[in-house]
Amino acid sequence: MIQDELNDGYSSRAKQQESDRVRRIIDDLTLFDDDMMSLVFDKNIPATQLLLRIILKRDIIVKSVKGQEEFKNPIVGGRDITLDIHAIDIDGEEIDIEVQGNYEGSHVRRARFHSAMLDSRMLRESDVFKSLKDSYVIFIYKHDKFKKGLPIYSADRTIMETGEALNDGAHIIYVNGTYTGNDEFGKLMQDFHSRDSKEMHYKELANSVHHFKETKKGREIMCEAVKKYAEEYAKEYAEEYIIKDKVITVQKLMKNMKWTLEQTLDNIGVSDKAERDNIISLLKKG
Repeated sequence: MIQDELNDGYSSRAKQQESDRVRRIIDDLTLFDDDMMSLVFDKNIPATQLLLRIILKRDIIVKSVKGQEEFKNPIVGGRDITLDIHAIDIDGEEIDIEVQGNYEGSHVRRARFHSAMLDSRMLRESDVFKSLKDSYVIFIYKHDKFKKGLPIYSADRTIMETGEALNDGAHIIYVNGTYTGNDEFGKLMQDFHSRDSKEMHYKELANSVHHFKETKKGREIMCEAVKKYAEEYAKEYAEEYIIKDKVITVQKLMKNMKWTLEQTLDNIGVSDKAERDNIISLLKKG
C-alpha cells in the first residue's frame, strides 16, 4: 500500500514536471519555430497576405494557405518534403514559405529541390509548358544567409553571357532574420523573434500568436504539437541508441569470436538490409 502511494506520488510529480517543461517550451516559441509558424499561418489568409506583401513588395491576394503540407515524390523511394506553409494566390501561383532556425537545413540546393517539387505538381498530362504558373520558394532564415546585411536576397535565373533575366517564372527568395532596419521589413523580423504577442507590430500576426500562446484552447493545441515533437524525438533517439549499441556488440564479437562482419550480423539476427547497411556505415566511420 505504502509502495503504491509512493509510486503514485512519483508519477504525479513526473507528470507535473513534464507539464511544466512543455509550458516553458511554449512560452519560448517564436515564429522561427516551425510548429508555431505553421499553426499561426495555417488557413490564416490575412497573416499570409501581410507576410507576402512585405517580402514580395507587391499586393497579393491569397486564395488558400495550409500549414505542414506533405508533398510526395512521384519516384518510388524518392525524398518527400513537408512544406511549413503552402499558399496559392488568386492567379494560381504556388508559394512555399519555410522557416529555418539553424544552418543545417540552409543549403541552396534545398531551395532548388523545393522549387522542383512545386513545379512538378502544376501541369496536367495535356498542359503546355507555357501555362506553368510562377512559383516562389521563400526561406526565412534566423541568420543572415549571405552575410551582406540586406533584408532579402532574390535569386532568379539569368543568362550568364548577357546578364538578362531568363524569366522562367521560378523565384527563390532568402529572408535575413537578423535584419533590424526601422521599416516594415525590420518590424516583420522583430515580430518573428518576439515571444510575446503584446510586443508585436502587426495585428495579423499578434492575434494568432496570442491565441496559441495565451488562450486555453490555443495552448492546448500547442501542448499537443510540442508533445508530439518530443515523442518523435524520443523515438528517433531510442532507435539511434539501439543502433549504436549493436555497433558496439558487433565490434566485440568480431574481436572475441574472430567472426567476419557478415557472420556477426547473421549471428545476432540483423537481417534487414537497411539496418545492416547502417551498422556497416557506422563501423567504417569508427
